[in-house]
Amino acid sequence: MFRKILFFFVLVSIIIFYSLKNPIVQDKNTPNKPIVAITQIAPHPSLDAIRQGILDELAHQHKSVEIIYENAQGNITLAAQIANKFVSLNPKVIVSITTPSTQAVYNVAQKYRIPVVYSAVSDPVAAKLVDSATKTGAGIAGVCDFSPIQQQIDLILAIQPNLKKLGVLYNAAEANSVALIEKLDTLIKAHDIELVKVAAANTQEVSSAAASLIGKADALYIPNDNTIVSSLESVIKMIDQKMPIYAADPQSVIRGCLASAAYGQYEIGRETGKVLVKILEGVAPETIPMQTLTKVEFTLNQQVADKLGLTFPSSLLHQNPTIVGKK
Repeated sequence: MFRKILFFFVLVSIIIFYSLKNPIVQDKNTPNKPIVAITQIAPHPSLDAIRQGILDELAHQHKSVEIIYENAQGNITLAAQIANKFVSLNPKVIVSITTPSTQAVYNVAQKYRIPVVYSAVSDPVAAKLVDSATKTGAGIAGVCDFSPIQQQIDLILAIQPNLKKLGVLYNAAEANSVALIEKLDTLIKAHDIELVKVAAANTQEVSSAAASLIGKADALYIPNDNTIVSSLESVIKMIDQKMPIYAADPQSVIRGCLASAAYGQYEIGRETGKVLVKILEGVAPETIPMQTLTKVEFTLNQQVADKLGLTFPSSLLHQNPTIVGKK
């Protein structure tokens, strides 16, 4: 009997010893709620509005998820690091806001078959995310925000009908910006207007790039370029009422540009949220074609117009614009 008790005691001691030495750890990356990892290339109000729209759509549809968020701070290398970090967390879906973030995420996520939902990608075909014919991609779906360029040109000419030279700032490394500039250049030639293009490779170059346009253009156009929009305040300060600045998003008008004709950034986020919900419910991303918005919103800054000595024409005011900077 004593030997049996001693054997049992030794056996229990061995089990306890190895349990303490090699404890069973619960995987922290597998919570009860599915993980949705969200990233954006830079911190600025336009992209923040998109992200808020996504979160509000999730709340509207009563989707309980764990949100993980990372911002690349305008750094492509950091965007790639975030992509790798997200994949290691094994999320249910990765949401990428802007073209650079989406390209960084998709290159990694598709290897592990993690679905990607993109938002604010101006040209998913040029970015090699979706097929040109079907507008779908393997393991990816989302919302395109290619600017309504013709409406933007019409807006500029409504305010400045005698415009001859339009300056534009952009980052040539952003595929979305290149596609936008090419389209703008094609359309604006029909109005006998010269497009004066100046590139800035990073945020440090934006102010000097803007300065180089002073005296060479009658107005400045800011496309949906993450590098330029991230440094918008430095552009506005440098131009300092020397010419009107037109934007491709409403938030930039609130920040000090004169006017914009654009799709609402928040509405882009809500539409992205709808795609995200479908994928969370089990719909295969490759069955969801690229989504686009159709309603163009006009935003005008009255305070900036007054400083420039410009008047908004009645034809523009009849479009029911949002007017900021009123006295």
